[in-house]
Amino acid sequence: MPDVTEYPWIAVSGYGAHIKSTPNTLIIQKKNTIEEYPITTVKNLLVIGGHTLHSTAVLNLIRHGAFISFFEADGTPSGTIRPPGDQDQAEMYELQKAAPRQRFATALARTALQARLFVMEKEEEQKNIRLFYEGELEFLSKSREELGFLIKIDEIRRLHRLVSDMYYEIMSRNIPPELGFRRRGARPHTDPVNAMLSFGYAMLFGNCMVACIGARLDPDGGLLHDGKNSLVHDLIDSLKPGMVDTTVFRIARENLREEHYELTPGRCILSDDLVREITRELHASINAETINRQVLGLADAIRTGSEFTVRY
Repeated sequence: MPDVTEYPWIAVSGYGAHIKSTPNTLIIQKKNTIEEYPITTVKNLLVIGGHTLHSTAVLNLIRHGAFISFFEADGTPSGTIRPPGDQDQAEMYELQKAAPRQRFATALARTALQARLFVMEKEEEQKNIRLFYEGELEFLSKSREELGFLIKIDEIRRLHRLVSDMYYEIMSRNIPPELGFRRRGARPHTDPVNAMLSFGYAMLFGNCMVACIGARLDPDGGLLHDGKNSLVHDLIDSLKPGMVDTTVFRIARENLREEHYELTPGRCILSDDLVREITRELHASINAETINRQVLGLADAIRTGSEFTVRY
């Protein structure tokens, strides 16, 4: 019987699982597998998609102080059952609001830039091509150092947006020009590369949202970004290049054909075959373990005041 020690949440995704319990044991039966967990170690049960949840499991989990959070299949939160009198989430939200925002924002922006630099330099080396125009690599490298000296959040955001925009423009130079990808654009997308990137980012976003709820973090309490789901955008920014971009750009260069998408006057529509291919590839490249560690690391840093190491 595994103990829930590393992450205080259990995620049940997909469809068709039966979630039940004895007074002391949570039992998850899915197809031909059965997992059992001591009830007292489960702090948050995350139910993603369509499953059968027995009322005895609900009662036993709540009795031991656990949350039960529900999500659509894509990771969109739909509701949470909380034990009576629970104050942990409210306390965590207050700690998150009081966190030294500039310190966290700097770490997030610097690592996101480092992740993009790593992908660009690796692309040059592996493909034996020249991506950077004169002065671009030097500017990006200096920007990484400059982020450590910026005081205002607006300044950090401004530089973060600038270097992110440069990254997409630089990477577009190794994408077939007939695909129409020049930079990262807003929805609705009119080229297949931007459409694929958004599809991949949505998958990454869903995985991270589930982990944020599991760690009892406020998804809207961003440290670098502002607005709805801003914390999730904070946490996935450094993960996008390695988990999504490299896969999408490779498909665009090597496998993308005209029959894989349709261009209408207002948007680009990806074919079902292309969506299946992207989904299969991204299931392999999006690493849930790394996402969980990213989220739990932030929660620990907020709770204890320790250093937050951003992953990429």
